[in-house]
Amino acid sequence: MRILVTGGAGYVGSHCVRHLSQYGHEVTVYDNLVHGHRGAVADGLPFIQGDLADRDMLTRIFASNDFDAVMHFAAYAYVGESVHEPLKYYQNNLANTVTLLDTMRVAGVKRLVFSSTCATYGEPAKVPITEDTMQRPINPYGRSKLAVEWMLRDCAAAWGLGACALRYFNACGAADDGSIGEDHKPETHLIPIILQVALGQRAQVTVFGTDYDTADGTCVRDYIHVEDLASAHRLAIEQIKAGEFSACNVGTGQGHSVREIIDVAREITGRPIAAAEGARRAGDPPVLVADPTRVRTTLGWEATHADIRTIVGSAWRWHEAHPQGYNDR
Repeated sequence: MRILVTGGAGYVGSHCVRHLSQYGHEVTVYDNLVHGHRGAVADGLPFIQGDLADRDMLTRIFASNDFDAVMHFAAYAYVGESVHEPLKYYQNNLANTVTLLDTMRVAGVKRLVFSSTCATYGEPAKVPITEDTMQRPINPYGRSKLAVEWMLRDCAAAWGLGACALRYFNACGAADDGSIGEDHKPETHLIPIILQVALGQRAQVTVFGTDYDTADGTCVRDYIHVEDLASAHRLAIEQIKAGEFSACNVGTGQGHSVREIIDVAREITGRPIAAAEGARRAGDPPVLVADPTRVRTTLGWEATHADIRTIVGSAWRWHEAHPQGYNDR
């Protein structure tokens, strides 16, 4: 299959590009490199630096390539920033996706897998979270992603688009061979922040809230390895049916607390990792854990990196070998 991957130089996108290529798909990467890294895309793969707001460029790309499908990762994903700059998120995540979908419609490309998020659920009343859980996002980032899901439903009904939204939980880890990994600036994800403390790049990690109604008082999350996310995206794009919209949670179904992740990182790295207690952050639910039943039954997907030590170990191999991220290359 010939697949255009938007945001294919980003963290999850680059792992999916690598996985698709390993399974024989012909991939073209489209990324503006605002948050992505050219070094995350293997030499020899077609790479186009461009923005989704550029309708003329997208039109030329679709006209000169006989794409079968699109895998769409290009988005801004900083929750706090979205609260302070909502229009930036609605422009990039929502309006630019309108441009992409319209260009696909004109070109006759009717398969799309969308990188959605558990943030569309907001603060769920119960866990584990199923796909039927009410979607009530509490920030502009989550709302922009949910609005795209609405668009995909409408496009499926209107012009036969086949689309799958994968709502994933806490993406983490690095490629099994250590070739690519997680490199955000600024970094907001828990595991790389902890590993930066282990590397001496931060003085400590702050635990935001220690009085939640959980086993140790800290937030619990479902950590899904990026290689498992990649396999879910491949399976989804291979099984899409024209005119149908579907959505699947992608998680392990297991929850791990902040304190547990810190303890595992100390064990894996063999280094002291200082932790300080901080106040709760607004909008942080105590527990977010997926019910992965649907993705297993409909796509035949299984998490193969579900052990938290495997996850943290893969991340540590990447960060230890690339302490400055892709700037090391």
